[in-house]
Amino acid sequence: MTTHPTVPYRLEFAVEVPGTPEQVWQAIATAPGLSSWFLPTVLEEREGGALRFAMGEGMGSEGHVTRWDPPRTLGYEEDWAALMGKSPDELSPMTSEFVIESSSGGTCVVRVTTSGFGTGADWEQEWWDDMGRAWRPSFDVLRLYLARFPGQEATPVEVFAPHAGDEETVWRTVRDALGLTEEGHAVELHGATGTVERLTGRSALVRLDTPVPGMLTVTTHAMESEVYVGVRAYLFGPGAAAYARDEAPAWQALLEGLAVPAATGAAQP
Repeated sequence: MTTHPTVPYRLEFAVEVPGTPEQVWQAIATAPGLSSWFLPTVLEEREGGALRFAMGEGMGSEGHVTRWDPPRTLGYEEDWAALMGKSPDELSPMTSEFVIESSSGGTCVVRVTTSGFGTGADWEQEWWDDMGRAWRPSFDVLRLYLARFPGQEATPVEVFAPHAGDEETVWRTVRDALGLTEEGHAVELHGATGTVERLTGRSALVRLDTPVPGMLTVTTHAMESEVYVGVRAYLFGPGAAAYARDEAPAWQALLEGLAVPAATGAAQP
């Protein structure tokens, strides 16, 4: 029997960020801007333009721009079915819209809506729940980018390592190993110094000060029988490229060497 994508899914939220509408537009509607706080991005800046978000080695989400109204509204579609390895009959395109509204005090409100249609399979709601959990903390990164590095292009660092165990135990292990215990605390992360800006669920955002300025996120994500620990950094300034080249292997080794307990302990409040 043929299935059709008629079951709706939707994420909708708003975030207040510093900057003018033009500065916010540069961050959310250009390839250099998106690549400096979100994912490595290819974007043709026009209605109908091609769009691609890189999601690790050999992975990515393809789409195109559906609405282009600078500096107010960006809309785009992604091929959700292709991303998930499904038939186009099962999943509609996934649509996203960003609306920038100027506010008082030199800030803007960004209203974000993402929606799509599926067949109601159990995995679909789980996938949208996971995406919402990962999507929202990204806008803490956007807020920090606009506050500290508006208009600058980042040098990225991205490393992941899988671990056995449940996600809560893996998160506590990496959080404690890196000292990510309280917002506002100064931390030293593998020779870099910074401040914990945000702790949200199983993710952390750190503002880096030395040896190069930037932003760093630490996350965990359960996938099948493993939990992946990920570090993604956005580095700025003339020393960023050399630092990224030299330190990425050490970060990879650190994540792979995490000593995750075999048994799950009591959850920490």
